[in-house]
Amino acid sequence: MTVLPDAGPVPEPLAYPFWTTEGLGLPDGYRPLHDRPPVRVRLPYGDEAWLATRYEDVRAVLSDPRFSLAEAVRRDQPRINPMPRAGGGLIALDAPRHTMLRTLLAKEFTARRIELLRDHVHEIADGLLDRMVDVGPPADLVQELAFPLPMTLICALTGVPEVDQPAVRAWADIVCSGNVTPRAVQRHAEEFFGRMHGWIEARRRAPADDLITLLVRACDDGILTSDELTGLLNELLIGGFVTTTNQIANFFAILLLPGSTAAGGPDLLETLRARPEVIPRAVEELLRYVPLLNGLTLPRYATQDVELGGVLVRSGEPVVVSQAAANHDPAAFPSPQHILLDRPGTPHISFGHGIHYCLGAHLARLELQVTLERVTARLPGLRLAVPESEVDWRSKEFFSGPRSLPVAW
Repeated sequence: MTVLPDAGPVPEPLAYPFWTTEGLGLPDGYRPLHDRPPVRVRLPYGDEAWLATRYEDVRAVLSDPRFSLAEAVRRDQPRINPMPRAGGGLIALDAPRHTMLRTLLAKEFTARRIELLRDHVHEIADGLLDRMVDVGPPADLVQELAFPLPMTLICALTGVPEVDQPAVRAWADIVCSGNVTPRAVQRHAEEFFGRMHGWIEARRRAPADDLITLLVRACDDGILTSDELTGLLNELLIGGFVTTTNQIANFFAILLLPGSTAAGGPDLLETLRARPEVIPRAVEELLRYVPLLNGLTLPRYATQDVELGGVLVRSGEPVVVSQAAANHDPAAFPSPQHILLDRPGTPHISFGHGIHYCLGAHLARLELQVTLERVTARLPGLRLAVPESEVDWRSKEFFSGPRSLPVAW
């Protein structure tokens, strides 16, 4: 048994998250913590928590079954919003229930199955780029490409009618905002879940080759409860496009902003145009580099006393991890502030680790690869259409990145 030394007086918890007002750099508050064990933090609402930022500590929390996601639903979880996260879906479950429900969907998201979609993703991307080219520059790369490409694909795979896609996007905006009142969230949730029940009943009457039908059959066979069905469907839709949407925007912000030259910048864009074979490696390195989630991961509660990186996390205490900080840990990634296409060794942790590793990781990779390849092939001379100072950045929201990205070519 490891005996931890007496750390002396407990310091005041740090205010968390370490918000940044603009740009895509790792917020400065994380950097001193790479040399420290987990620290105590206080979020705007809920319990105080431990924060893990070092690569090995983050991997440990994400893979250790003694840190429970399900327990957070029953607690006053640390969070940025007044309304606690509700149950439902894979992110509210631990093994073995999580494993059983994930198995239902996992076969639909294997690398081999997703690779079969490459030509279809090409078609979607080219159709969107055709419209951009026909209208001519300038165009907003977020609204014209980053939003519609992954949303169109996940809605088609899931079985959401095309006419309802704007409702999916509106609900995603509510879920991902840090500035919506609990009353507004509740009102929009009732509307969206009512619409979702309509899709479910439609598939009961007329099954199809889509994920809603798969989940409905599992529910009718007693494998899923009705709440689990709607929770999984909600996760598939929101998780199936919002992260990729924001990463497409972030990737091109990195490639187009003159101020990002130290990280990659326009020189990297020319490299991708001249050498498309390196795009898969570029996607992995950009996934590591971009701090997408502003550090706001779902809390996990220790179900027993656990030694973590030199501190004792007691049973019942929550831990939040920063995958963004872990991806910039110099102990795991030398020169983390630079984008290196030939970076060796350590895999990034942007898709998580352990049993909750992102179900749609292969789909996200495919969409990001295709988007970079088609844009660099179709839009020569791609550049910002506004001064860098006029880029509209998200501030104090769940995701980091630009709200819009006006471009010309």
